[in-house]
Amino acid sequence: MVEPAPDAVRVITANVQMGNTRYQDVIEMINRYDPDILLLLETDATWLAELQPMLSRYPTVVRQPQSNYYGLVFATRLPVDEARVIQLTNDRTPSLFARLRSPGGQPFHFLGLHPRPPIPGEDTNDRDRQIYAAAKFAESDDMPVVAMGDFNDVAWSETSQTFRRVGGYLDPRIGRGFYASFDANSWFLRFPLDQFYATPDIAVVSIERLDHVGSDHFPMAATFRVDPGLAARLNIQPRPLTEEDRDLIDDLDLESAETLVRER
Repeated sequence: MVEPAPDAVRVITANVQMGNTRYQDVIEMINRYDPDILLLLETDATWLAELQPMLSRYPTVVRQPQSNYYGLVFATRLPVDEARVIQLTNDRTPSLFARLRSPGGQPFHFLGLHPRPPIPGEDTNDRDRQIYAAAKFAESDDMPVVAMGDFNDVAWSETSQTFRRVGGYLDPRIGRGFYASFDANSWFLRFPLDQFYATPDIAVVSIERLDHVGSDHFPMAATFRVDPGLAARLNIQPRPLTEEDRDLIDDLDLESAETLVRER
């Protein structure tokens, strides 16, 4: 493993589970890991009140409390050019977009996602559109991109594979481990739903699953550096984009992704 460097960025994503009351366990986990970027999901007004003393340490905090299990909190100590909640679909599942700079001054984009899970008897179009919008944005972007969150989709699904190929994202699990994050309350049946992806110019130094904090999801943490030279040595390159991938994305009306590209 490459040792952490002064320009390394530590990040945590955690679906805290809205009804979970182990607030102090989550706060202690954050204090222990001390992330530069924090993305918390399923945060309602009660969670925000409990987290406020800890969040006050971060210069930039974006809050979107919701009572429908799709609230989010984003906090960072990195230099911020822009950080805002965006709607990639029309189903009240917000996402987070940020333009940040690493401690060494290198700019990159951050996308935080939490699309709806599949519902028996219904299609997965809304979930897939949100994931594909993040892919199309990365494909059109000229800056490094990190995307993470609760994707409500396993890493080996066709949607996730298309997302990786279209966006040019790397899956740092490859060569490192399975990192099943859900269901944290089950010891025998777990799936990797909480994802961390990065474009090839991001050097993924480490990825890990953190301890149980009362949620049905384990928190996930990663350390990365915006360093294309180091990335070329560390990363396993993504598979090339196929014509089928291109046709699929081009056929979707991903207006939100196009808006992000124009506004960057």
